[in-house]
Amino acid sequence: MFDGFEEFDVDVSGTSVHGRRGGDGPAVLLLHGIPETHLMWHAVAPRLAEQLTVVATDLRGFGGSGIPQSDELHTPYSMRALATDQVETMRALGFERFAVVGHDRGARCTYRMALDHPTAVERVAVLDIVPTGHAFNHADKEFSLGYWVWSFLAAPWPVPERLIAGAPGVLVDHMLDTWSQDATCFGEEVRRAYVRQFADPERVHAICEQYRAAATLDLDHDDADLGHRTISAPLLALWSEVGPVEAWYRPLEVWQHWADQVQGRALRGGHFLPEENPDEVVDELLRFLVP
Repeated sequence: MFDGFEEFDVDVSGTSVHGRRGGDGPAVLLLHGIPETHLMWHAVAPRLAEQLTVVATDLRGFGGSGIPQSDELHTPYSMRALATDQVETMRALGFERFAVVGHDRGARCTYRMALDHPTAVERVAVLDIVPTGHAFNHADKEFSLGYWVWSFLAAPWPVPERLIAGAPGVLVDHMLDTWSQDATCFGEEVRRAYVRQFADPERVHAICEQYRAAATLDLDHDDADLGHRTISAPLLALWSEVGPVEAWYRPLEVWQHWADQVQGRALRGGHFLPEENPDEVVDELLRFLVP
């Protein structure tokens, strides 16, 4: 995986960021979701690197990135804090302006980055999400049951942390096997890497803190921005044709409230599009990133 890429660790103001870099040309940053690490891009990054400089990183708390101490308000794990990490990482690598592609949690970091750092972000792609504020403000029975992880991981410390410690593999395997249409796309190496981080109590706490921040700070930040600030960079939304985003929302209409230029469509596969359907993901991203 990631042939021709070099690994790096960058110190930023709040923590450290681990990742890989490869290719040449305009820069694009790839951000992963849960329960993954930057390894989720293993089938996409090398092909993008044929035309672009590709940087794939771990969000703080995940993979090989740092685990800063949290606070009572979960501030270090807000998407605002995570987005700042990534902007500082790209700047340290020599990129003042770049495109960002995010999946799941990484997509939430992506649109927050585009709102908070508009001079840094040239293009935005969000995979299989609607904004956090929209999701919470339109929650119903289907949301509560289908997105149970939002409530479970956001529950008060130490309840989810202690429960996950008893069977980390059960949680990760359940996510991978039930949120996907074809779980054979997850090779043993990447599956082990995803499970490994959930066997680390400090990383589990950090991940839970992200979800606690989502239900408080991230929601507040979205509510404050909606109707007052929009993403000026072109935005591409891609989502699973069989998942909740397709079933519960009108994704392009939702994103048009958040961004000035919106395009996108549903793709074959389940939630984990870059691993389940890398061919279509690469085609869509190259059309968008290399116009």
